[in-house]
Amino acid sequence: MKAGVFYKEGDIRFDDFADPVCGDDDVLIKVKAAGICGSDPPRILNLWKYPRPQVPGHEFAGTIAEVGKNVKNFKLDDAVVAQPLIPCRKCENCEEGHFSMCNDMQMLGADLPGGFAQYVRVPATNIQHIECENLEEAALIEPCAVALYGVLGIRPEIGDTVAILGCGTIGQLVLQWFRLAGVHRIIAVDISKKKLEEAKALGADICINGMEQDTVEAVLEATHGKGVDIAMETAGSKITQEQCLLVTKKRGRIGYLGIARSDILLKEKSFESIFRHELTLRGFWNSYGSPFPGPAWVKSIRALEDGKIQFKPLISHRFPLEKVSDAFQMIKERKEEYNKILFVMD
Repeated sequence: MKAGVFYKEGDIRFDDFADPVCGDDDVLIKVKAAGICGSDPPRILNLWKYPRPQVPGHEFAGTIAEVGKNVKNFKLDDAVVAQPLIPCRKCENCEEGHFSMCNDMQMLGADLPGGFAQYVRVPATNIQHIECENLEEAALIEPCAVALYGVLGIRPEIGDTVAILGCGTIGQLVLQWFRLAGVHRIIAVDISKKKLEEAKALGADICINGMEQDTVEAVLEATHGKGVDIAMETAGSKITQEQCLLVTKKRGRIGYLGIARSDILLKEKSFESIFRHELTLRGFWNSYGSPFPGPAWVKSIRALEDGKIQFKPLISHRFPLEKVSDAFQMIKERKEEYNKILFVMD
């Protein structure tokens, strides 16, 4: 089959790759669309630590092309979305239902071939039916579940004021989930005018451009000096990761979804804010719960089917798979501003 094959740092090509073989407990998915996660460019361009050559891609949806003989709940041509994390189901964390914390997990698109391909082999336990005509949008279920996992974990309440620091794909999905949760006011923070415009269209009440304003001062001014009830960091920037500590009110809650890309050294005032203001800090990794794959996945699928979450506005670029090198070159050279990039298959 043809796939986007990773060979070495910065070298990903449209090339031949071994056809996947469907095991007795597996299905083969014919991929319709696969998204580039924010974690993909850093790994592919310079931080890859998995087997190679390999096929990346852990955000994808498609239809079933083959069914293993032990699989009873799926049939050919079913539309499905795949959960990329394959838990061991044996470790203490798995036994307690904390699958995101599995001690011996495997990931499609990292340890195993993923969705930048015509076909993917997936354990039948890792797929869900989806009633959706637009499988391009269904490819965003994985980041949608990541966003909801954080929102469910931070437990917003009706009437809360929330700041979202970072308005990329995850930030815009977090924003929509908070709006559905009934929060009173949403403050969106980014350094991109375009992303702030998108956040405004999705329901942000106040938009703050960190390149034009002092973010901390602007948030405090918008909250009459109190700070927000909840701050969610989705940018993965050491600047916003520290700012969260300064914009949250006393006894407020902070959720971290963005991945750290460098060491974070806190100023005295920022660190003291944690204990002097009795802040609650939560980290959120992946999106899985019990029963597997968990409520974040189930609710995200239903939200797409019911039209409760807008996915289409988040898709900024579509590439045919044969242009996989061009897509990552665009990202590397920052030729264009982008949000969710999809590879769309015939």
